[in-house]
Amino acid sequence: MATEEQLALTKALSGDGGLGVEESTLVSIIGKWRKKPEHVSSFRKNFNRLFSHAGHIEKCEDDHVQKLVIEFSRFHQITVLWAMHPHERDARWANQVTHKNHPASILVEVASTRSAEDLLGARRAYQTLYHHSLEEDVAYQIKDSKSKLLVGLVSAYRYEGQKVDNDVAKSEAKSIHSAIKSAGANKISENDEVVRILTTRSKLHLKSVFKYYKEQFGKYLEEDLSSDPLAQQTVLCLDSPASYFSQVINSAFKEGATHAETEGLSRVMVSRSDIDIEEIKEAYAKLYGAKLADMIGKKTRGYFRDSLLSLAGEAKA
Repeated sequence: MATEEQLALTKALSGDGGLGVEESTLVSIIGKWRKKPEHVSSFRKNFNRLFSHAGHIEKCEDDHVQKLVIEFSRFHQITVLWAMHPHERDARWANQVTHKNHPASILVEVASTRSAEDLLGARRAYQTLYHHSLEEDVAYQIKDSKSKLLVGLVSAYRYEGQKVDNDVAKSEAKSIHSAIKSAGANKISENDEVVRILTTRSKLHLKSVFKYYKEQFGKYLEEDLSSDPLAQQTVLCLDSPASYFSQVINSAFKEGATHAETEGLSRVMVSRSDIDIEEIKEAYAKLYGAKLADMIGKKTRGYFRDSLLSLAGEAKA
């Protein structure tokens, strides 16, 4: 029969029950089992998820070991990302899209939620790190209908003042609606007029465009873009970044989340901790009826959990 320590160690190494591992449990048991090889041997014999019988030994199962490597690395990764210059972080995330087949949504996120100066800084960092411009790599590496919108987004240097021409905003709301009707919502990322509006107008101006779209046509623009996820995400990032980031975070918590979705949790928490984490916490509670800190405590473990809570401003005193 398994002891309490074996059960605790099994739970800590199971890879289930949350992102990360309970490092403190592991360290404690390693100390307690020093010079007690029979305890370790008994654990190997009973933990058949990590070990299987092979001849006279209990062999580590490679698939589970690889899963544990990912879980152990989460604290390391979030620490390195936190220490990194924000422009380097964004450049590296962008490069994962252009050269490592990560989701294009990461580019939309970086390009649409950063200030004009921070996006310019990320583009400069990209050149320093990879000896190409971000714009040319997006245009060359992403060869499909998404590239036109993506190139426009990463090339932007938006006006950040307070002036908005409401007549122009109303007109551009009509232009977007006409484009959706004529080309279809799934082709909107390829429409030159829509791309021009989404990639060059100030965020304040675009909020007016989106407001007038709802007033004139009775639906939110993102609703009409449901068949073009990239354009839909662009609108959400520009109009309500806190809601967008809340959705990215929650995707990491769901059952069966992909590796890309779980990595989004660290990306958002590190990049937004000093900027708008309070707004994100409010948006998360409104969208999902739960406190972000409570969900982090429930869905993550160990030092990774503690780091996330610290970034959320929820660390225990």
